[in-house]
Amino acid sequence: MQKILIVIIGGILGSLILPVSTLAQSNNSISSEQLTQLIDEVEAFDLASDPITAGRKGDMEALRKMPDVSQKTIAARSLQNKKYLTRINMILEQELSDSDRINADLLHYALANRVARAEFDTAALPFTNDSGFHTSLDFIARTTRVTSLDEGEAWVARLHDVPRFLAEHRSNISRGIKSGFSQPKLVVKGVLATLEAQLGDDALLNSLLAPLDSLPASTDNATKEQLQQQVKIAFNEAVFPAMQETLNFMRDEVLPAARNSIGISEVPNGRDYYEVLVKAFTTTDMNAAQVHELGLSEVKRIRAEMEQVIADTGFEGDFADFLHFLRTDPQFYAKSETELLMRASYISKQADDNMPRFFGILPRLPYGVRPVPANIAPNYTTARYWPGDLKQGRAGGYMVNTYDLKSRPLYELPALSVHEAVPGHHHQIALAQELTDVPEFRTKLYITAFGEGWGLYTEKLAVEMGLYKSPYEHFGRLTYEMWRACRLVMDTGIHAFGWTREQAKTCLSENSALALHNIETETDRYISWPGQALGYKIGELTIWRLRRKAEAELGDEFDIRDFHDEILKDGAMTMAMLENKIEKWIKRVKEKQAANSN
Repeated sequence: MQKILIVIIGGILGSLILPVSTLAQSNNSISSEQLTQLIDEVEAFDLASDPITAGRKGDMEALRKMPDVSQKTIAARSLQNKKYLTRINMILEQELSDSDRINADLLHYALANRVARAEFDTAALPFTNDSGFHTSLDFIARTTRVTSLDEGEAWVARLHDVPRFLAEHRSNISRGIKSGFSQPKLVVKGVLATLEAQLGDDALLNSLLAPLDSLPASTDNATKEQLQQQVKIAFNEAVFPAMQETLNFMRDEVLPAARNSIGISEVPNGRDYYEVLVKAFTTTDMNAAQVHELGLSEVKRIRAEMEQVIADTGFEGDFADFLHFLRTDPQFYAKSETELLMRASYISKQADDNMPRFFGILPRLPYGVRPVPANIAPNYTTARYWPGDLKQGRAGGYMVNTYDLKSRPLYELPALSVHEAVPGHHHQIALAQELTDVPEFRTKLYITAFGEGWGLYTEKLAVEMGLYKSPYEHFGRLTYEMWRACRLVMDTGIHAFGWTREQAKTCLSENSALALHNIETETDRYISWPGQALGYKIGELTIWRLRRKAEAELGDEFDIRDFHDEILKDGAMTMAMLENKIEKWIKRVKEKQAANSN
């Protein structure tokens, strides 16, 4: 018998008899409309706050501006985000379809993260050891395409807006210095080195001129020369003086007042801030102590695997001797920047060749292998992925750091390449960018535990792909896995347990073959960017646990291509969401298996 529900309407005597299923559909419709409206509002709000993205979408007025990072604007955004969070919390209490539930959960994650961080003056920390507000203009230039005279004039106007942008950042940093919510002295020194490099030659000017290279071939020479001259004037009159003023400010005001301590727990409310970051970057309820213990256990496990690889090579000597051998023997190092890039490119093409065996869905956007710009390379990480944009005609970029070749061992290249290019970051991020029938915010949402966990997962997947050709390359992969395990230990040690920089470095120097230069820059990275380093291992271990579960429960019905596609096909998500999704996928495969056997 069909269930019914009697609803009393206002003060009217009488009743409306509705099937429960009809009422549920009605509620779903209402909640779906509310969710759609909220998503539209948040996306519009974010776009209005982000002239860089808005400009790429064709907003000519936005193309003329740098972001507004003033304290007043930040406070207004924070208040609005709190209102949005209240609304999404109410929507989450309602009946939602499966697709709406994913959208709502992801929007809640994004908003809750913003609101939690807004309780702290994060605008006072706008830089890490290798990048930040001071390198943003260079990055914007490298991802900008000027295709018309109007766009060229807008680009020039944006350059004239740089002094305001930098002045607002200086104000925020000054506020942090006064309150004590600031970066350590050693991180400030890294910013100074990068600023000096940017202003030391024509690299930054050339970067600002580069967007004009995309002008149509039909553009007359007079127009091109006019725009080039306007960019040079903007550089000389606005950009260079503002950058120089920022350099002087960082050297004369910030550096002398910067703290000597390195842990974020040493700043006012820093311990509370760190626990917020731990949960945000891992997307779990783990605390710093739990993460630290997990890291120690992973270091122990990986170290045992490394010892076995050393034994397999027949090397005579202990672990420290083997590390010294790897760090010093010329056979393991490229003789030129070109050789390093060629090796990275060849490995990447080998990975490309294997992709259809492990994935059913491949992105349309290609990627290139490029050097990290020289003016930021000394303090930059070993490599990084720079997202592309199919509409803008920009491929993804596997950025290889060619600075200090003796710090770039070739035995690390296979693990590094698959992580940054395919099947790692490029594959995952490009697929997310190409999602259809989802809110736009999901195509660019980056969740560290998901994205970096996936990247680390693919390093071990590359064993199955056959990309490691020697025991040294296998050791290189284990070094990279140890690197991420040590991150759990080092990050929590520094920011929760009062470790010194030397204590933190020991985990990597004694347990991995990472070059000593990289250990220095990576340690400074964790000091300057609390919590971010925790997402890698947490995400990777989650994905591997889900894969082993699927393999065990599905047996011969387990399809590696389907599993990988299922992980990635909905874009980034929290670990709890990913676990729920894979559980449902396993159930569907089982049901299909049972139906086929009947």
